[in-house]
Amino acid sequence: MNSRSYPPRPILAVSAAVFRDGEVLLVRRARPPAHGLYTLPGGGVEAGETLVEAVVREVAEETALSVEPVAIAGHREVIARDDDGRVERHFVILAFAARWQAGEPRLNDELDGYLWLDPDRVASLATTDGLPQIVAAARALLRSLAGGD
Repeated sequence: MNSRSYPPRPILAVSAAVFRDGEVLLVRRARPPAHGLYTLPGGGVEAGETLVEAVVREVAEETALSVEPVAIAGHREVIARDDDGRVERHFVILAFAARWQAGEPRLNDELDGYLWLDPDRVASLATTDGLPQIVAAARALLRSLAGGD
């Protein structure tokens, strides 16, 4: 059992819808619980770091990209229960809209694939719950701000 299984309280995490030239970066998880699904790069917030610092760190750790988080585009709650109904996992994930700054994806061992994809095509993939809606919200947010995506 790892520290993320059967937590005493929800675990705070962040992710980033990273946009470059109108496309969004999706990564494919290499192991459970989201094995084989496309999602956004991200992970847990560490004590003492801001949400923006966590997004920058997690994206760099998972993909080697440098990004500029712009604003929170939405959130997701992931709650998984075991066969006895106990909470096995509970994450609150704050998803940021972000702009690509530099680098090309070099994935860590948590990931086994990536795509730069037109945001309108996200729904055609096997993704984590709510991913198309988060990507759409992030794109709309970036478009509403100076500089677009």
